[in-house]
Amino acid sequence: MRSIKTILLSLAAALLVSCGTTKTVPITGRQQSLMVSDGDVLSLSTQQYQEFMKTAKLSTNAANTAMVKRVGQNLATAVTNYLNANGMAADVQNFKWTFNLVENKEANAWCMPGGLICVYEGILPLTQDEPSLAIVLGHEIAHAVARHSAEQMSTQIKQQYGMQIGAAVLGGMGVGSNTSSIIQAIAAQGFNFKNLSYSRNHESEADHMGLIFAAMAGYDPQVAVAFWQRMAAASNNQRKGSSTSTTSTTKSSTKSTSSKPTQSTKTIHISTKKKK
Repeated sequence: MRSIKTILLSLAAALLVSCGTTKTVPITGRQQSLMVSDGDVLSLSTQQYQEFMKTAKLSTNAANTAMVKRVGQNLATAVTNYLNANGMAADVQNFKWTFNLVENKEANAWCMPGGLICVYEGILPLTQDEPSLAIVLGHEIAHAVARHSAEQMSTQIKQQYGMQIGAAVLGGMGVGSNTSSIIQAIAAQGFNFKNLSYSRNHESEADHMGLIFAAMAGYDPQVAVAFWQRMAAASNNQRKGSSTSTTSTTKSSTKSTSSKPTQSTKTIHISTKKKK
């Protein structure tokens, strides 16, 4: 006989699934099950974006700032036109397109739900021109349009609360039974849209959609090949540089301890992993 706990857990999991909504990803047509509403996600992303911008330093390069805003707005217009023309006009209201260029040497850019975008100056030497920048922004915008962040949050909700026994347990944890309260609880535990690591499937989908968005905005998607090659080369150079630093540090450690055979030699490993 199944235990009462097992039955309740099964019912709780079923309840979460039944409370979800099914959405269709634009362009790819992929079906996705979401546990969070666009409004709740946008509210949290707006809060996190504003908090980040309070600590970030805007670029003082007027030409580059204007370029980022110009390319970004061209893409935003193309995406808006596509959504309106394909029966998804209701989704347009979920985007508050914002484009900022900040002083940061990291080759990076990201987009939070709602079209809240940040570009780091460090990626501009790799994009080199507006069409390549459009490839980058198109990819990031695609994450937002495809609701990839909402999917990640939905997965976390299922994992974290799917095995809890209803609202009584959540209440005992100090979490309300409504979705908004659960989202805030997850955010309080460190969920941050800026630092999300998307799955390989999400990245591939964003690549595909981003190229189409760039083309819709009038940019040549074929420049993506050269841009990705530059990104790969830069990544390889960084790995080599870090490897050299690690080797040098190891030799130094070995040398410093060689006169003291009673002490063990330690190797210091330098991480080369970068946040997206």
